[in-house]
Amino acid sequence: MSHILYKVKELEKGVEQFRQQGFTVEYGTKKKHYNALIYFSEGPYLELIGNLKLPGVLNLILKIVGLGNVVNRLDRWRNAEEGLIDICLENYKTHLEHEKKTLSDFGQKYFERNGKRLDQKNRLLKYKVLFPFALELPFLMTYFTIDPKPKNYIHANGVKGIRSISFGTKEEFVPLINALCDDQTLKLFIGDGVKNLEYEKTR
Repeated sequence: MSHILYKVKELEKGVEQFRQQGFTVEYGTKKKHYNALIYFSEGPYLELIGNLKLPGVLNLILKIVGLGNVVNRLDRWRNAEEGLIDICLENYKTHLEHEKKTLSDFGQKYFERNGKRLDQKNRLLKYKVLFPFALELPFLMTYFTIDPKPKNYIHANGVKGIRSISFGTKEEFVPLINALCDDQTLKLFIGDGVKNLEYEKTR
């Protein structure tokens, strides 16, 4: 797995709340903060996101060129209540060829794009991200070109990682998700939503 999306009503307040809970939180970018990250040395991390809003013109263009399903996923994130909203699966390659073939083999369409961000430590992190059209599927990405995770790190509250997370989907998508991810951290159930986040603690 890569990371778990957690929606907050206001990013700055959300960051402060998690810091008060004993987590080390850093904003994802140096300027124009739109997300914040809680890294662990191993396994998936948490990404806090505030209200995402596409400009109306860009929203329309995406729909015209056949990417309305991508807009639907972003709309779902934006309209979600505060809490867990989505997960991302990740590989350790520089491309997503296996993931694209697997999706195509199961008859699923997707949209792929390159991404990059300059983080708080002035590291330019590059990656590829892929959005399946089906909202019942996680989105996917490659690992960052530079590893941003701290080494042998334990948060002040004793949390050292994420033990498990549950993702709801349709029964027909279970074989596909299992083909994309063999991480035992991910627990699938028939339904909708992301639930039951459990942390790995030292005490």
